[in-house]
Amino acid sequence: MKLKEGFILRQICGEYVVVGEGLAQVNFNKMLSLNESAAYLWKEVTGKTFSKQTLVQLLLDKYDVSEERAAADVDKLTAIWLEQGVAEED
Repeated sequence: MKLKEGFILRQICGEYVVVGEGLAQVNFNKMLSLNESAAYLWKEVTGKTFSKQTLVQLLLDKYDVSEERAAADVDKLTAIWLEQGVAEED
């Protein structure tokens, strides 16, 4: 999996949002809001190919959370990223 080019993470008024930049993202006319842990994952994998397990491990390394909880959160997050078109499967 990888994040699509042309989407960037911004912090606006204390909130993390993903916005599209450039002509390739002209149809992305919304902002995707991310919580702190999702923004952390976004920053860690920007420009890299990654797996769900990579994201799970990043959560386990940073937060006091069970592997089951981290995996469930990653499943939800990646489903949103794919649905919204900001990430793609390899």
